[in-house]
Amino acid sequence: MKKSIISIVVLLVVGCGLFWATANKDMRRLILNFPTDTSVLFWSTPERDAAFRALDRLPVLSTSRVIPAGGNVYPLPEGAPLDVGMDIDAFMENQRAAALVIVHDGKIRLEKYGLDFGPEGRWTSFSVAKSFTSTLVGVAIKDGYIKSIDDTVSEYIPDLKGSAYDNVTIKQLLTMTSGVKWNEDYADPQSDVALFTAHKAEPGVDVTVSYMRQLESEAPPGTKWVYKTGETNLIGVLASSAANKTLSEYLSEKVWKPFGMEQDATWLLGSTGHEISGCCIQAATRDYARFGLFIMGGGIADGQEVLPDNWLAEATTKQADIGMPGQGYGYQWWTLDAGAYLAQGIFGQGIFIDPKRQLVIASNGNWPQATDSQGGEQGKERLAFYRQVQQAVDREAQP
Repeated sequence: MKKSIISIVVLLVVGCGLFWATANKDMRRLILNFPTDTSVLFWSTPERDAAFRALDRLPVLSTSRVIPAGGNVYPLPEGAPLDVGMDIDAFMENQRAAALVIVHDGKIRLEKYGLDFGPEGRWTSFSVAKSFTSTLVGVAIKDGYIKSIDDTVSEYIPDLKGSAYDNVTIKQLLTMTSGVKWNEDYADPQSDVALFTAHKAEPGVDVTVSYMRQLESEAPPGTKWVYKTGETNLIGVLASSAANKTLSEYLSEKVWKPFGMEQDATWLLGSTGHEISGCCIQAATRDYARFGLFIMGGGIADGQEVLPDNWLAEATTKQADIGMPGQGYGYQWWTLDAGAYLAQGIFGQGIFIDPKRQLVIASNGNWPQATDSQGGEQGKERLAFYRQVQQAVDREAQP
């Protein structure tokens, strides 16, 4: 009997050792640095390093929905290496970058990975997803599901009637000028952006709508810009409800499959089943770059225009003053007066698009601090890098 028990123990130990040796390296990292709560903003750096590549596999978070890719992949051929004129490895180390993909004239001019991440993996987007969500509003207008961005939000989300959002327009949500009071301080556990993720929805009401309809106005709609992730979640509820499709299904149908994304992506869900549309797409970095190409190319997928005329011209130019010289906010895109625009998320996620130079830069990472404004050290360094890449492209174009 003792020999049998010893044999079983030996088999279990050997089996566990074999599993550990052969298990996916992302899962091994996750096991070693497993986050034990849902407060993403307050995880340690090792926990974030492990989790950002596997948020859709974390049982402490909500479930996710797949964004299926199609069979025809948009090609990203390798171009000549781009001489940026700086130490890229040092830049990536300072940025704690997991991935950096530079596409110029449709070719990959630079592609590097860090934090033991690679092209086959999916990294979370955080607020980069906001630009995806606003694009789906444009798609829904093109498809006739939404009449106009001048319609009030409560026409599409009746549970907001009687709240501070009753007379707010879709455009004011897109530009974050609703006038509704909100705290987006990522370091404050009592901020709205921290509290609303743990909110318990009222019976029969979407969890975001349930939280947002209790907020109060602080300024007339259209007069004050304040960055509010909760409002992008409302935009997602609105677009999904209007189209009568999940955002994942709609994004796959209109962009992911027809444009030719290489890998399936995923989108985390809130507690009541809608995608967390201000956040939380998980995708390959090359596919983030492809989304930049889709936008830069005028929103054409498989030869079909999927966005209304002039949508991108309005969405990617300054619609709201954010109090920073040379910068502004469009329809969930950060804008630069020189003509480029960005999707960006906390902890270092970004898509930079410069139509003049036919340039897209996709990056993912895990900054030491959450802030996604250009005011932080990592933000300033990344913006300077974008400009250095632009200068490198300009040097090549000189006769």
